Formats: sequence, C-alpha cells, structure tokens
Amino acid sequence: MEIKVTFPGGEKVNAEINGRIVATDQPTGAGGEGSAPTPYDFFLASLATCAGFYVLSFCHQRQIATEGLALAQKMEFSTSPDGRKKLARVAIEIGLPPGFPEKYRSAVVKAAEACAVKKAIMDPPEFAITASMA
Repeated sequence: MEIKVTFPGGEKVNAEINGRIVATDQPTGAGGEGSAPTPYDFFLASLATCAGFYVLSFCHQRQIATEGLALAQKMEFSTSPDGRKKLARVAIEIGLPPGFPEKYRSAVVKAAEACAVKKAIMDPPEFAITASMA
C-alpha cells in the first residue's frame, strides 16, 4: 500500500489513497486557512471511526437495529516534563440504541476494542524515513 502526499499551497498537505484525496490544513492561528482538519485530527478521528465500524459490524452481524447507535470519543492530554502536550488517554463511549440486547453489552465493547487502528498503536510499527533527490 502506498499513500502519495502533495502540497497544494499554504499549509495544506493532501494524501491520495486509492484514488481518493484526503485534504488537511492547519488552523489560522498556525498559519493555515482552517479549511480542513489537521493531520492529527484525522489520526484521532481514525480511532473513533475504526471503533465505530467494529461496533456497527457487530450489530449488523446480529441483525441488531442501529437507529440511535452513537459513539463519542474524548481525549485527555497531559504535559510532559519538557512542556509538550501529550495524548494521555482516549475514552470511547458507545451509546447503545433503544432495545439493544443487554446480553451483548460487554461483547460490543470487545468489538470496539478490536479496532485495527488501536491495535496498531498498541503494537507500533517500525518507522523508516529517508530523503532522496527528485
């Protein structure tokens, strides 16, 4: 798999994934136009949407109605000794729809915990960054 990154101007950085463009920008206070989420926002959203996909799939496989199903993700940050802000905790709450079978409550939580993005963070990959002349 390959993601191609382009720089369309200003502080914008786009990623092309399977023919689709994911546009990012920086907030106006950081020199951008605020026209798109930041890359870090997409990172955080990937955790929530991945968990959401696993929850949705869980319900679909069991033919559980999903009207009213919701997921909320809250982040807590701490400050490192050198003063940098650090993601300290990610809390995901699944809002179960009316009529959700009580017998599946712990199982749907386990489904969300199976998120591939979370697993990649828990067992981080090796990074290899190089530079070459165009």
